[in-house]
Amino acid sequence: MNGASAANPPALPDPQDRDFLLGLYGTMVLIREFEERVKFLFLEGTMPGTIHQCQGQEATATGVCAALHADDWITSTFRGHGHALAKGLTVQEMLDELFGATTGCCKGKGGSMHMGNMAKGMVPGIAIVAGGIPLAAGMALAFKMQRTQQVVACFFGDGAVAEGAFHEGVNMAAIWQLPVVFVCENNLYGASTRIDKVMKNPRISDRAAAYGFQGETVDGNDVLAVHAAARRAAEACRTGQGPVLLELLTYRRTGHSRRDACHYQAKDEREAWFSRDPITRFATQLLARGDITPADLDAIKARIDSQITQGVELAKQAPQPTLADLTTDVFA
Repeated sequence: MNGASAANPPALPDPQDRDFLLGLYGTMVLIREFEERVKFLFLEGTMPGTIHQCQGQEATATGVCAALHADDWITSTFRGHGHALAKGLTVQEMLDELFGATTGCCKGKGGSMHMGNMAKGMVPGIAIVAGGIPLAAGMALAFKMQRTQQVVACFFGDGAVAEGAFHEGVNMAAIWQLPVVFVCENNLYGASTRIDKVMKNPRISDRAAAYGFQGETVDGNDVLAVHAAARRAAEACRTGQGPVLLELLTYRRTGHSRRDACHYQAKDEREAWFSRDPITRFATQLLARGDITPADLDAIKARIDSQITQGVELAKQAPQPTLADLTTDVFA
């Protein structure tokens, strides 16, 4: 986080540019295919540990991270694979991490719930619910004191809003007008508990008003809507008008964790949300442009499938930690 950003950070791409749009599509497909491959590796017993996956939520990570500059930072959660891929972590460093290899992004010591790479502006995922919120506020305070133009995007789920850390973090950010975009991925469930059972007012963005800053609710399955809202929020933060709370309405297609069969999700609810799948919706939009063909989209998926397949094979053979590694990277 050291060092000031340029006084005039580079402009973001035109959101209607063909290559930019195909890049958004590619990131969403990469997240979906990565998660699907990882799911089967766990089911086969090939991969150790546990997972919390984000199939169905690809537009949130993709849209937000595409609105950030290279030197902006994000904080993540235990459901962080999508955030990591969208922030620029490679398939290989993430697969190596999931296999516990020393070549992983956290040297095999973080695993699925603590994915990240400080060199790429992603603090390793914090598995404590709402744990990243006060940390993001602290990082944003550092950026303000250093007079940089950097922004922090802080991802968390709807369940985190009930934690005291949410209140403390957003209140601190509000009173000091810190450059942090609080990104609530509202997938309607905190583990297996539906949001309307624990909140009288389930519109999470309304909570920003209580702290005196901006809040907005966005269709989290529309990547362009997410991207536009995130760009507005990041710009507000860069010009001293932060923080901003974005509530992104989305839905996970898998359980809370790998042993969760989702029996608490009503069939008609699942069908309704699945019909609004972010990747399918965006593909339809792209094909309607006229300058993008099904072959273009098929080529992206084929390239990603090959990349992941190769990555899995390399990760299986990646070097594992030794006993001596137990005492490295230990600070307390």
